[in-house]
Amino acid sequence: MTRPPPLPDAGRLIEVCEATWPPATRRRVGAWTIRDGQGGGSRVSAATEDWPVTDADLPAAEAAMRALGQVPLFQIREGEDKLDELLARHGYVIHDPVNIYATPVTRLLGHEIAPGTAYAMWPPLELVRDIWASGGIGHGRLAVMDRARGPKAAILVRVGDEPGGAGFVAIHEGIAMLHAIHVRPRQRRQGAATLIIRKAAQWAAENGADVLSLIVTQGNHAANPLYVSLGMSLVGHYHYRRLVEGA
Repeated sequence: MTRPPPLPDAGRLIEVCEATWPPATRRRVGAWTIRDGQGGGSRVSAATEDWPVTDADLPAAEAAMRALGQVPLFQIREGEDKLDELLARHGYVIHDPVNIYATPVTRLLGHEIAPGTAYAMWPPLELVRDIWASGGIGHGRLAVMDRARGPKAAILVRVGDEPGGAGFVAIHEGIAMLHAIHVRPRQRRQGAATLIIRKAAQWAAENGADVLSLIVTQGNHAANPLYVSLGMSLVGHYHYRRLVEGA
């Protein structure tokens, strides 16, 4: 029996996230990488530290983000405790701590997907766009998906006779990452999210990926237990710190 590949660590999966959910632009400003998210969410808008910074480095990052029309926001990765402390001293509050999950795609295969219940496509059907829009996944995030290079697909699933939910999956160097999962309220707790994940794994395997990963907020108390129940492993964490303007 072929052994599954070792799972990538958190740092590698953050790289995969950037490749499969890319900012509009990114550039170096002093000790920082500054991203222009253009409405694509925190993942594509947060600045990151390229080497250890001091208080004197902070104004340059803040000015660069404000010049883009963005509220100053930083991603804090594992091992960046000094940056975390620096930002806390300057009035930045913790925002959206997340968990990073991964699993060999083979762990999600072997469960039959009934005909007519799940589809993978690119570009997405208007129905998929409507499902995303109902979950707040609008033009900014659709633009992120369009920017992603390499294999990618929109996932559409049906529950009963109705569309149940949608997701976006893309591959970078043999690792697939699933984003933008949204299940319509009427179809929740009926297996739609599981079906999205299994279809994404099937598509990933067919397109050369051997690992499926995703990132979810720690406060999503429905999704986290689901991912664990499907055999996905928690491989790391990160969080953001956001400046509360006018505080």
